[in-house]
Amino acid sequence: MALRPMRRKTRLLPAWLAAVFLLLVVLPCLVFLLFGGGERLEVEGDTLKIGLLLPGTNSVVALGLEEYVAGVVAAEMPASFGLEALKAQAVAARTYAVKRLLVPDPRVKIINVQADLSSDPQVNQAWISVEEMKRRWGTWNFPAYRQKILRAVTETKGKVLVYGSEVIDPAYHASCGGLGTENSEDVWKYQVPYLRRVPCGNHPEGDKEAVYVFKTSELNRLLGTELKVLPVGRFAAGGGIAVKEKAASGRIKTLILGGKTVSAAEIRSRLGLPSAPLEWRLEGDLIRFSTRGSGHGVGMCQYGAGALAREGKTYSEILTYYYRGVRLASLR
Repeated sequence: MALRPMRRKTRLLPAWLAAVFLLLVVLPCLVFLLFGGGERLEVEGDTLKIGLLLPGTNSVVALGLEEYVAGVVAAEMPASFGLEALKAQAVAARTYAVKRLLVPDPRVKIINVQADLSSDPQVNQAWISVEEMKRRWGTWNFPAYRQKILRAVTETKGKVLVYGSEVIDPAYHASCGGLGTENSEDVWKYQVPYLRRVPCGNHPEGDKEAVYVFKTSELNRLLGTELKVLPVGRFAAGGGIAVKEKAASGRIKTLILGGKTVSAAEIRSRLGLPSAPLEWRLEGDLIRFSTRGSGHGVGMCQYGAGALAREGKTYSEILTYYYRGVRLASLR
């Protein structure tokens, strides 16, 4: 009797495998390409939670630490910057958040005790949602920029900066204007050992000088001074205005305005200047302040970090350059 070949009962297996492959591999990839991976950043072990206060509301959203960091990096640094600069920003953002968990911010707690941080950049770090990323970057750039930021976050996962055994308070700003960073006491009147002045690299895109003009009456109202109007043609020699002290960078540290000593930080804040003034000029009913760069000038210069990344520096080299005497540590 001729033997018949045995019929395999596994004939449907290839189709089953194809279906599983489609469900588990192809479909998720397609979803990511179309929608950017969804609203949440999934990172294994992302158990530390941030209560984020949304500006103008009392509502708080709960985010995993790494998910929060991704939104901060997207908001605080151009996604076009090099990967190592984005990594440096991710570590700084994570360190800032952990510091706020250890030392709560009363400005946030007074609004909502359940909140740890505000997404208002005037209070804490800026933060944006995935939807806002799409709007800012556009449909074409969104997938690549989103992936780049997620990579910066995941490749530095759990990394924070410490000085000795303490998590630092990592001040950072957009651009020092090529003038170098400032010592903390030259801006905030208290000395922090890791926030020391350092020269900054060449980053012309952040070094533009700008002039801001105010009427004397407006300046008096905003600063509580009593400046007098000078006749046209008379400049800085009179009128009750003079530089009292300059920082090492050349920025004005304090001015005497109508007999009142005013710090550059106060001038910047009350007048809405992008950075501390470099020079001033008073003529008639107008006073002109010239500035360069953007931000308080302390800690990491973000455009400087971008320049260092282009030069081949790693994120750890960038961070230890701007924050003196610190080291990287991992969250447990």
